[in-house]
Amino acid sequence: MHKPMNPIFAGLTTSVFETMSARARETQSINLGQGFPDDPGPLDVRQKAADAVVHGWNQYPPMMGLPELRQAIARHYQHWQGLTLDWEREVMVTSGATEALAGALMSLIAPGDEVVLFQPLYDAYLPLVLRAGGVPKFVKLSPPHWRFDEAALAEAFSDRTKLVLFNNPQNPAAVVYGREDMELLASFCIRHDAIALCDEVWEHVVFDGRRHVSMLAIDGMRERTVKIGSAGKIFSLTGWKVGLVAACPDLMKVLSKAHQYITFTTPPNLQAAVAYGLDKQDDYFETMRAGMMRSRDRFTKGLIERGFTVLPSEGTYFLAVDLAPLGEHDDLAFCQRLIENNGVAAIPMSAFYAHDAVRTTVRFCFAKRDETLDEALKRLETLKKA
Repeated sequence: MHKPMNPIFAGLTTSVFETMSARARETQSINLGQGFPDDPGPLDVRQKAADAVVHGWNQYPPMMGLPELRQAIARHYQHWQGLTLDWEREVMVTSGATEALAGALMSLIAPGDEVVLFQPLYDAYLPLVLRAGGVPKFVKLSPPHWRFDEAALAEAFSDRTKLVLFNNPQNPAAVVYGREDMELLASFCIRHDAIALCDEVWEHVVFDGRRHVSMLAIDGMRERTVKIGSAGKIFSLTGWKVGLVAACPDLMKVLSKAHQYITFTTPPNLQAAVAYGLDKQDDYFETMRAGMMRSRDRFTKGLIERGFTVLPSEGTYFLAVDLAPLGEHDDLAFCQRLIENNGVAAIPMSAFYAHDAVRTTVRFCFAKRDETLDEALKRLETLKKA
């Protein structure tokens, strides 16, 4: 017999993403649950990575990341978000955004510190906060608009608040929070002397003319914000796991220590390719957005024609459907039937709540080829009620 394992991870069940994806494979269902495109990603960026692994350096790169990538990150965020970053002291590369989040939580909070979380929340957040010793305080977001207000923040923040973990654009709700929302949240961070750990991985996947506003750009937040981006999301290469981190020097010093002892570094060929990609002309990013928006609109139209109530999708790869008009009140049971009866996998939104879950919405991923979406819609022609 083994001594007891760490209860945080030992007590976790298999994630709903893995469960639904596994069942989709077993039943040959169309997987619109897990968030990945069925496109290989930009050829020139992939070729750059291939060339770098054959002809470039494959030993340890600098712990903070290749200088060429860190410089490219600074240029990119200056161009797109108006941020002025010192690439040597304020920019770091990690092995994915999840590593950056884990390292930030381990290095910035001490056991007993309160951490404000917005639910529905990306599934990695809560286990990482708990493992770092944080005490979660939740702000509940509800459909159809998934907004927060001053009263909700006042209930979650206190003098013990050390950090707020904020995802914008928001997965799974597909909301893009604008400057007014950010300024409200910033006012609470400043009032309570809290750090904003900002998961901004969907920063380029925004629709209908929106532009991402980083918390780093909000007055009073420059010295208390950690910004995390993802090359995997920017270039639709989700398997690459290259995280982009920006923070003021005082915060970066401790963030870099965590990174040093978690992964230390990231494959240099991927870093070289991402550096190349971040300097691509604006039309690449605009075309990518337009293509995603077209897929969103195509799938939304098809769902509405089949009797679904589709909630607004302002960004990310996702859209949510309100099941209540269909008389459905158990999103997990609905998703299970959807796989078994219709051969389409979705994700129940209740899986993104720690408690007091909304159980009448499901999330679909629309970052797929037309033929994939069309076949899914064909299979959704007839729904069997509970």
